[in-house]
Amino acid sequence: MTKFLETYLPNASAIPDEFIEATKQTLYMSFWTALISGIIGIALGVILVVTRPNGLLAHRLFYEILDKAINIIRSIPFIILLSLLALTTRFFVGTTIGAKAALVPLIVGVVPFFARQIENALLEVDPGVIEAAESMGTSPFGIIVRVYLLEGLPGIVRVSALTIINVIGLTTMAGAVGAGGLGNLAISRGYNRFQTDVTIVATLLILLLVFLSQFISNQIIKKISH
Repeated sequence: MTKFLETYLPNASAIPDEFIEATKQTLYMSFWTALISGIIGIALGVILVVTRPNGLLAHRLFYEILDKAINIIRSIPFIILLSLLALTTRFFVGTTIGAKAALVPLIVGVVPFFARQIENALLEVDPGVIEAAESMGTSPFGIIVRVYLLEGLPGIVRVSALTIINVIGLTTMAGAVGAGGLGNLAISRGYNRFQTDVTIVATLLILLLVFLSQFISNQIIKKISH
């Protein structure tokens, strides 16, 4: 096995520690981005649903402002967002380089995407169930928790899996501008030094993370759907 790696993956097999460190950095960025963006995104998604016209707590002006803000931020390419948030990142983290610094633009870039996905998932909840809860005198907070979030749980898990896959892809892009992780390794060692095998191994590791997250989400969906 060792001889095979040295023959076909000479550059990659010489830097196992760098692959381990890069994978840890990718997992670090993905975990914290998913966690923080998940909390904020669910909150914003719920707000979008309940404040929309004919919503539980309808407020047209507030909804329009939030809706437009989310659309604008979602429209900004992530690579440009990295540059736009450089001063903000330096203010909060003290630097614009490294996995920790990447969290700021990653979270800002992911939250609008996830919030919109949560909104779509919650809109799939049967309106009849919501009306029944209202007729029973359930409070708005109770409807949000017991109806929207509980009934919409399979959809929430499904869009969460999609978002995590998106996050892994964004960490790779962030790595291209010095954030670390597998993306940085693929560019700095694989592309810039013409070490194609390093790029291939980094890509395979990224795909493994994507497939693993998809598998786990599928298992969760199966359990909560029965």
